[in-house]
Parts: sequence; C-alpha cells; structure tokens
Amino acid sequence: MPTLRAPLVAALATTLCVLGTAVPPGEPAPSAVRTALARLVTAGGAPGAALLGEDPSGTRYRTAGATLGRDDHFRAGSVTKSFVATVVLQLAAEGRLGLDDTVERYLPGLVRGHGNDGRHLTLRSLLSHTSGLFNYTADTTVPVPVTADEVIRTALAHSPGRPGRYSYANTNYVLLGLIIEAVTGHPYAVEAQRRILTPLHLTGTSFPGARTHLPEPHSRAYTPDGRDVTDLDPRQAGASGELISTLADLSRFYAALLGGALLPPAQRRELLDTTATLGVYGLGVYPQRLDCGLTVWGHNGHIAGSFVRAATTSDGRHTLVFRVNTDALTDPSLELALLDAEFCPKSGALSASAAPPAPVPPSRSVPPPAPGSSPAR
Repeated sequence: MPTLRAPLVAALATTLCVLGTAVPPGEPAPSAVRTALARLVTAGGAPGAALLGEDPSGTRYRTAGATLGRDDHFRAGSVTKSFVATVVLQLAAEGRLGLDDTVERYLPGLVRGHGNDGRHLTLRSLLSHTSGLFNYTADTTVPVPVTADEVIRTALAHSPGRPGRYSYANTNYVLLGLIIEAVTGHPYAVEAQRRILTPLHLTGTSFPGARTHLPEPHSRAYTPDGRDVTDLDPRQAGASGELISTLADLSRFYAALLGGALLPPAQRRELLDTTATLGVYGLGVYPQRLDCGLTVWGHNGHIAGSFVRAATTSDGRHTLVFRVNTDALTDPSLELALLDAEFCPKSGALSASAAPPAPVPPSRSVPPPAPGSSPAR
C-alpha cells in the first residue's frame, strides 16, 4: 500500500503540533465565526453545534447551544465516502485495480437486471456518482437493507438513470466496499484501518459494523422532531456512511488527504477531477466555491441524529469541521455562511466577481427515522 511519505509525515506532524496551541490574538474575524455557528442553533433548529478550525496559526474550538464535547464521538454519515475513495485510489496507485475497469471485472454477474449492467459501469463512475444506479436509500417501500447484498437487490429492482450524468447514490459506495474486498481479500473497514486510521493515529475513528452504541465520550443525537436516535444500526449505511469519528480526527484526515500525505500526485489529481460531473463532485470529495472566490474541498454527511461538514483548502493547511446533533438544518444556507466566515474573513475584501456558490450535493446515508419506527429507519 502507499505509505505516508516521510517528509509529508514530518510536515503534517509539525503542523499538528502548531495547531495544538491556544487561539492567537490575531485570529481572523472570530465574531463572524461565532455568530455563524450560533445561527445553526438559533436559525437552523439544531440542539447543539460545535466546530474545530485549524490552520498554521492555531486551533479554534467553538460550541453553541446544548453542550457538545470537543472529544465527542459522533456518526459522520457520508464523510465515510472520502475514506472509501482514498482506499480505492491507493489500490489504483499500487496497480491492483484501474479506475476505468468495469464493475463486472471484480464483481462478475452481480450488477444485472432492470437495465443495470456492471459490464458497462466503471469504478470511476461509482466514485463520481455518474453510474446511474438507483440510490437504495430512496426506496422507502422495502425494509431498510442491512447487508451489502440486500442493498444491491434493492437498487437493482429499479431501472438506472442515464449513465454519465451526476446523480448522488449511496449504492455506488456500497459497491466500492465490495470491490475493495474482492481486490484485497479484506473488508473495506480493515483496509481503511490499516491504510488510513492507523498511520494517521485516528484513534477516535471507527467503522462500527453491527455495534449500535457510540464510544465514550459522546453526546446525544436527535431527529428534527426531538426523538433520541443516539443508538442505531449502522449496517444500513455500510460503506456509504457508517463511519464514527471526532472533530479532530476528521480535521487530521482531510489535512493529510488534501496535503498529499495519503495519495501520490497522480491519484490526488484524480481525487480532485470534477470533469465528469461538470464541477460538482470529484472522487469522494467535492468542491465548494465561497463568496471570496476561494474553493474548499471536503464532504458533508447526514445520518439519523447527526450532520457533519468538513472543508479544507486545496493544500490541506486550513481545515474546518463542524457538526450538529440532529440530521437537518432548517436553512441549508447556514452551512455556507459558516464556511464563508471561517475561510473568507470579513476583514478582507470579498471578490466582487466571485461566482455564486454551487449547490451542496445531497449526502444522506440513511433515511431519517419515521415516527414510531426503529431509530435506524
């Protein structure tokens, strides 16, 4: 597997040591960040919100509303996709698979029926959500699938959309999890642990499998109507969204990913290639252009009781991770307002010619629980 190259690891370690310092007196526009975070609670309807911002000048931790601990574990939803994509890209760098290989090559005969055909779908199309496969979490007429086989059966009961067009589908990443196992002989979670979690010392990050409880410490998680869904069966999300993590771990991961410590240059270019999606999505990460013209990269994640957003500059030197302990914000523009406050300090002049921000891709890993159903529904 590609190892973390020594100079990059040293640089990352140095940066992380710097980031552990107190907030410097010259922190850019702290009031704007605090205000934007507070609005996730006052205007967005979240019980509590927390963020961790890190750059070479220091680290900034903020909370609003109900207490959320700095070291809390929480469900990260579709942020899982960035980890799965990283493993696939590492395997590509090793020559063990090709992004333009077909799904059929690794999972023969699995993707067939109702117009679906794995012989005509590439791994790249899964990574970029351009396969056309049906999003299994959109089918609410069947019991929630909890195994990869059930996921594939649910998706293949539907005709595909047009291949080549961007259409976000959790099905794509469940298939990628199966492909990782077919290539390596190990479950995707084992490969991610060996290749990412252990080298980066992401001790607060895990793939829970069938474990329904969050590790300690953690805060409570709620649906928008106030029901406690802290405990749920994460198998229904699988490789599309089962990850548990912490603010600090996600910040470290995206800093390493965008900074080049996890992927060779060729695969990092693939990671950020949005050509197939007309600028909307890369391979497991997506860009967001901000009001000041800066583009940040990362992913968001919805799962019952949790919403998280991670964003990083293209060099990995400035990251922001924030979370709320519910799975919906009443006003989605609040997410972009917080990113603008962090990455586009109001003390600087905004670009008058900056294009309006592109829409944030949907990222729900699991449908929200229905009243009276199990928390995992």
